[in-house]
Amino acid sequence: MSETIHFPRHLILAGAMAAGVLLALAVHMLGARYGLDLGGLWQADSGAFMPAGSAIAWWLIATVGFSSGYFIANIMHSAVSGEIPQRMRNFLVVVGVLMLAGIGQAISGPSPVPSASGVLAGLAALCLGALMAFCGANFALRKT
Repeated sequence: MSETIHFPRHLILAGAMAAGVLLALAVHMLGARYGLDLGGLWQADSGAFMPAGSAIAWWLIATVGFSSGYFIANIMHSAVSGEIPQRMRNFLVVVGVLMLAGIGQAISGPSPVPSASGVLAGLAALCLGALMAFCGANFALRKT
């Protein structure tokens, strides 16, 4: 029987964070394509309430960032420990690549969001995705 290999916790945390940020940004771009835009927060109407699409976009990005950080950290920890068979690892890699390629295909084209608002929304999504992916990955690695 092979002995268990343990990778440094920081490598798994960094990999899970990177994947979580990428998925959160992909969800932000897809959401902007379908009208769930964070840019609605910076509207000129100061007396208006925050649009529901902006709130849904915040929660969707936070949920995807946290859950992807958590699940990817668990999968990476299991893969390094040898608990996931080689065929399952290969299958997960292929599914991930195809999913990111499909998202790239879906979001290519001109953005419906104005440029200044789009840049601010993209930076906000990046920061929110990074924070939530870190929290999810850290939570997954603390329980192991």
